[in-house]
Amino acid sequence: MRIAGITLPENKRMDIALTAVYGIGRPAAKRILEVAGVDAALRTPDLTPEMEAKIKTEIDKIKIEGDLSREIDQNIKRLKDIKSYRGVRHIRHLPTRGQRTKTNSRTIRGNVRRTMGSGRRKAEKT
Repeated sequence: MRIAGITLPENKRMDIALTAVYGIGRPAAKRILEVAGVDAALRTPDLTPEMEAKIKTEIDKIKIEGDLSREIDQNIKRLKDIKSYRGVRHIRHLPTRGQRTKTNSRTIRGNVRRTMGSGRRKAEKT
């Protein structure tokens, strides 16, 4: 079964398989299956065409994949353009949600240490 250009894994339960689509997490997958009236324990090959159609119509109601990532990128660009605090943090590649930066911000900054004394001092000539 393909949804939004993504082939769902066949060996997983439907509530887990739907999470392969960007923008659908576990709670959204359970809600989609509940509204469509499909058992979450079924696997992809066990679905009937009617079940697939119901699931696809429910998924069409939410933003997923390209549309969602485009919207997120536009939101970040807007923050950068208006020079909000969060936008400035994005520009400088620093954490945007209040985390400390003295230690433990290696993921967003990369493994770059910009503090004093992080390199060896060259031997002074006497």
